Amino acid sequence: MKKPTKNAPFSPDDFVVYPAHGVGKVEAIEKREIAGFKLDLIVVAFEKDRMKLRVPVDKAVEAGLRPLSTPDVVSKAMTTLKGRARIKRAMWSRRAQEYDQKINSGDLIAVAEVVRDLHRNDDKKEQSYSERQLYEAAVDRLVRELAAVSGRGEEKELKSVQTVLTNRSSRSS
Repeated sequence: MKKPTKNAPFSPDDFVVYPAHGVGKVEAIEKREIAGFKLDLIVVAFEKDRMKLRVPVDKAVEAGLRPLSTPDVVSKAMTTLKGRARIKRAMWSRRAQEYDQKINSGDLIAVAEVVRDLHRNDDKKEQSYSERQLYEAAVDRLVRELAAVSGRGEEKELKSVQTVLTNRSSRSS
């Protein structure tokens, strides 16, 4: 794998996490002239969303672009999933806003908290549409990063997340 240049913190083919979009792959570091300024841009491709994002190298860290989580962080996220759901007694709109902020924070552990808190078993009450949307977005972000870190694929990681959630809920019943 190519080493990062002295200016760019990432190299082509590196997997990275952008807070608002999740896991992407660095395609290139390119130079562009925009509005008379010469900029070095990190080109990140999000395969699943069929989207490319160009982030100025100087602003990459400020924008929240980061490398994949370490195995230690992944382990903490999985431990978070095993924990007991913590649902605040605030109005749904306020909680939904907090969940959305956590999902878009780029923090794997915060995303795992959302998955844990919004997970429902068959025996619990039905989720509202917005609750289900937030839950699915959080699961997707979590699974995509776990798969990129482990290299095992999204289906296997989804199964392991579902297993953890099912085992957790059967213990608390």
